[in-house]
This record gives sequence, C-alpha cells and structure tokens, in this order.
Amino acid sequence: MSTHIVGNPDSSKPWLVLVHGMSQNHLVFDRQVDEFSSAYRILLIDLPGHGLASDHSGPFGHAEYADHVENALNEHCIDRAHYWGTHTGTAAGLIIASTSPERFASLVLEGPVVPGENVPSVTAEITRARKTASAENVSAAIDAWWSQAPWFDYMRAHPEVCRAREHKAIIDTFSGRPWVDSQTPAPVPDVVERLAGIQIPTLIYNGEFDHPEFIAEAFRLTELMMKAHRGTIPNSGGFPSWEQPDTTNALVGEFLRKSATHK
Repeated sequence: MSTHIVGNPDSSKPWLVLVHGMSQNHLVFDRQVDEFSSAYRILLIDLPGHGLASDHSGPFGHAEYADHVENALNEHCIDRAHYWGTHTGTAAGLIIASTSPERFASLVLEGPVVPGENVPSVTAEITRARKTASAENVSAAIDAWWSQAPWFDYMRAHPEVCRAREHKAIIDTFSGRPWVDSQTPAPVPDVVERLAGIQIPTLIYNGEFDHPEFIAEAFRLTELMMKAHRGTIPNSGGFPSWEQPDTTNALVGEFLRKSATHK
C-alpha cells in the first residue's frame, strides 16, 4: 500500500489528491491535511521508492510515477479529484492531465516541472546523489542533497520558521532507490501540445525565493495552459506549502472555492 486516506472515503466530499516531490513523502503535507480535511476526502500518495512505497522496484521516472498515481486513483475508485503536487508530483499530475483531463477537477502545481524535460539544476543534483550513493552510501547522498540542493536554500537559511529540522527528518527516511536503480525509465511522450488544449482550472505557484529555473518553468506553463493562473508565496523558497503553510493554504483554498463555483 502506497497511499493514506484522511476522512471517510464513502462520504460525498470531493477528493483532494496530494503528491510530494523527490526524496520526500506524504508527511510534507501535514499542514494541508489539517487545513483541508474538513472539506475534502484526502488521498496522500507516496511515489515509488518513497515513504509507504519505499519497497517498490524501478525504473523510476516521470512516466512510471504518473502510472503509479493513476493506479492509486483507480485502486480507490476515484474518477475525479482536485490534484495538488509539488515538484516531481507536478510532473506526474501533468502527464495524467494531458492524457485523461477528465480525471481532474483542478490542478495545483507547486514549483512545477514539465514532464520528461530536464531542469539543469535537478539533473546536476540527482547526478551528484547517484555518484555519492554509489561511492559511499545513500545516507551520505541524502546529506549532500539536503546541504547542497538549491531548492532547500531558503529552508536552510530560515530553519526555525521553515521547520528545517522536521523536513530533514522526513528526507532522512528516503530509501534512495531512485538514485541507485540502474534501469532506464520509460520515455515520456511530448505533453506540451496536449497541455495547451486542456480546460482544467490550474493554479501554479512558487515561493518568492524559489530557484530561477522553477520560476521559469512556472511562467512557461502558465502561458501554455489555457486556464492557468500564477501566484507567488512571500518569504518562502522551494516548498511554500511547507515553509509558509498558512499563506499557501489561503491561496489554494480560495482557488479551490472559485474552481467549484465555476464548474
């Protein structure tokens, strides 16, 4: 089992699906669960190699992650849901949105990436993590990932406000399997043309001090997707939902209310 449900799955409340990023797990959404569980049935999905799905085998790529998310939706008989992803979780959601847009009532994308495309800083850090895991061990790779990856810069610089110690504790549980697996992930079909035609209400946001490459990706997707709107969360970096949960939840909550009103 790679999922965790909050709330009565048989209620009539809409579903809200939450999917984390690389090296994290569903616990990064603790403040979102607190805020939204009264109005939504929440499905938390751990990606292969992470959290509840730590024992899943590879390959580990965007296509495999998207299949995993869609399988989880099918397993729980969820035909339609609001989808909220961060970083790698956004890529999985965008692949599904490009092929089965009817599954999502809305999309919320934090620090998004275009599926199948390389973000140079991400490629560099994953390459470093792979080399460190091979030369030393996964624990050493995790420590380097945390101490050097630029998307943690703001959190490291503001450890008390951003709960850096708690976040590092989540990352410390990462299996590292996506970094040591030698299998080649499946190619990701070009989703850009498909995304340009989807009619899903979409909120794309970054932290004020997010890495420039993720901000550029956000602007690109906002221009590409017909019903996309962009937001910025002040005083946060790569993970506003964790670093500034109250401000982020207010922005997302208002977006979800408007999405429900304008169905």
